[in-house]
Amino acid sequence: MTEITLRSPLQPDRLLAPIQPERRSEMYWLISDSWIMAKRSTMHIIRSMDQVLSLILFPIMFMLLNRYVLGGAIDTGEVSYANFLFAGILIQSLAFGANYTTINLAVDMKEGIVDRFRSLPMSGSALVIGHIAADLVRNVISGIIIIVAGFAVGFRPNASLVEWLYVIGLSLLFTLSISWLSAILGLIVKSLEAAQWAGFVLIFPLTFVSSAFVPTETMPRAIRTFAENQPITHTINAIRAWLVGTPLEDSALLSVVWSIALIVIAVPITNWLFRRHSTQ
Repeated sequence: MTEITLRSPLQPDRLLAPIQPERRSEMYWLISDSWIMAKRSTMHIIRSMDQVLSLILFPIMFMLLNRYVLGGAIDTGEVSYANFLFAGILIQSLAFGANYTTINLAVDMKEGIVDRFRSLPMSGSALVIGHIAADLVRNVISGIIIIVAGFAVGFRPNASLVEWLYVIGLSLLFTLSISWLSAILGLIVKSLEAAQWAGFVLIFPLTFVSSAFVPTETMPRAIRTFAENQPITHTINAIRAWLVGTPLEDSALLSVVWSIALIVIAVPITNWLFRRHSTQ
């Protein structure tokens, strides 16, 4: 790294002590730059009224509609529908919340801010990681709102502290996996309008063709086979089992495997797409 020497503004002929650029590892700068980008993305959430309103209203609306419109018509056996519904609403809200990574990343790519960042000595992956970290913050807030709304409509868990920690950990891991998939969409779409519906088209069928709102046993065979073998169902079943005591079986293991596999696949694809965009 090149040494920088400055002159005194009061005595131009006098040289100040040389400035030695700070020597840090690449990992340090990746974490530091990602932290700055995460704070930037989080501030955008706070200052954007539409994101704030969707963060508050979306989970409450779905909780109330499903609880009081569908709840009386769906038989969930010994588990009350409020208890059955909670895990589905939680995962659905986290999945749809991750779609903001698609939208916000697409905005940055299309409005030229990425070109400005490239002129700075910052890590190339920091922008994407910052958006995903902001997604985690957004979904933590959304999860708290869902818990409050759930208790208001009759949700009564019997989980221990350890089981609540399992729920939190799996929810964060699930959010990370969906956010990385959303980042891929944000780098692929060609317009901001496409970014708004691309994630919805992906998430909507996965959340509704699952065990989120109805038992999969009531579905036709082909749809039931798909519903019982996709990652969102496994995640919902694991969280529901920890919270209200339904059978866990192998849902926890499969949900973790699915989430980690999606992250392992999505991270290199996202980095490749971002580098390809940088060279265009």
